[in-house]
Order: sequence, then C-alpha cells, then structure tokens
Amino acid sequence: MNTESNEESATKPGPSKSLKKVLAQSEQVKAMVKESAEELSSVNDGIKEELSNHGPMPGVESALERSEAVEDKVHNASEKLSAVNVALKDEVHERHVLEDKLATVTEQGAADRHAALHDILTDLPNRALFYDRLEHGFQQAKRHGWTLAVMFVDLDGFKIINDTYGHEAGDSVLRTIANRLKESTRGDDTVSRHGGDEFLILINEVREETNISAIAEKLMNKIKTPCNIRVQDLSIDRIITASIGISIFPKHGTTAETLVKSADNAMYVAKRSGTGYSFAE
Repeated sequence: MNTESNEESATKPGPSKSLKKVLAQSEQVKAMVKESAEELSSVNDGIKEELSNHGPMPGVESALERSEAVEDKVHNASEKLSAVNVALKDEVHERHVLEDKLATVTEQGAADRHAALHDILTDLPNRALFYDRLEHGFQQAKRHGWTLAVMFVDLDGFKIINDTYGHEAGDSVLRTIANRLKESTRGDDTVSRHGGDEFLILINEVREETNISAIAEKLMNKIKTPCNIRVQDLSIDRIITASIGISIFPKHGTTAETLVKSADNAMYVAKRSGTGYSFAE
C-alpha cells in the first residue's frame, strides 16, 4: 500500500476545486474589465461634452474615436469574459456531479471488496483473505528468517448452544468469540473465521515456541469468560471452551494447506485429550 501517494493525493485539490479557483480569478478579472469599461466610457463622455462646448477640435476628435473604439473592445471583452465564466460555472457543476458519482462508485467498490474478503456474521477475514495473508507471511518469514504459527480453534460443544437456544444465540456467541480472539492477538496477526464454529489464527514473527504456548493459554482463558447470550427476553450466561491445534512454519509444513491441515489434526488431538491445545507432530 503506497501511503505516500495516498497522502499526496489527499493534499491535491480535486478538478472541481481547481476550476472553482480559476472561476474566482476570472470573476475578479471580469469585474476589473467592467470597471475599466465604465471608467473609459465616463472619460469619453467627458471629452464629448468638452467638444460640444468648444467646437470642433480635429486632434481631440481623432483621439476620441480611437478611445471609443477601445471602449467597444473592452465592452466586447467583458461580454466574452462573462460568457466564459458562465461556461466555467457549468463545467464546475458538471465536475462536481462527476466527482460525487466517482466517490459513490469508489465507496461501493471498497464495500464490495470488503464483503468479498470478510465473513458476513463476524466481519473477520474469510478463508480467501486468510490464505492470502498466510502466503504473504511465508514471504516475510523467508526473507527475515522468522517463523510463524497457525492456530486452528474449534469451540467445544457449540452445537448444544444452537440446539438449546437457537441459531440467534449461536450467532451471538460466534460474534463474541470473534471479538475476543481479535482483542487477544496483535494487529499484525490475522484472526479468520474458517467456517461454522472454527477459527484460524495466523501468528507472525514467532520467536520461540514457548511464546506460542503463552498465546494459546491466553486465548483459552479469554474464550472461557462467560458469554452473556441475549435471545428475545432471555439472558443466559454460558461458559464456552475451545480446543486449539498449533502448527509452525517451517517445522510442520511449508505450504498453507499443510500448515492448516497439521493444525487441524493437532486440534483433534487436543479435543480428545482435553489438554486445551496441542502442537502438531
């Protein structure tokens, strides 16, 4: 993302703003021309009055004719400048309309791109965006000699929530857990809804496996905080637990598919053993 070009474009005036500036300057020139025309007309009227009082003066009459010719040109210039200003005003309005339309289209395009890459229910990145960020993570890890981790999070007994209280309650739980996972990870990491009650987490710049264990324990404790479920007139407190499988690049795989699969298998080991989290073999 080129933030420099974005900042530069933000400081540059848009086309309609530039035209408005030109129009304002043109209006100033128009006023000056009109004022000059009026002054010149007043001077010519004075000369005519002097001529009528003192009789014919060939040299002055010739100068008056030239002055009147200049006056006509100034008047014509004022009228043409007025026409140009009217055209400029129309252009400013048209540009303003086009800029509004472009802003609307750009905003809609951004909204469409966001919708295509995020989960509708939780607004978390979806699978496509997660895998894209994971591929980018591989490149950064290889370049800087880092490792990264993938966590596969599965909520325990989530089906009971849906069966007992309905899908509205289940959706409320999923949104709550999604927010907790985001709050418990860094901004450079990625929390994604993999589907149903499953989440994937990409942890970048892993220094030691012990750090990953600490993150997993932090996530489990955060998830276990009682969820207040509100369904119509009911308010229900439920404790949700999760099983987490962890795979590390490049130890457990060097592709997105193998890392996710390894984390998925490790999650089932954690679920069967009841340990909460487990590393891939």
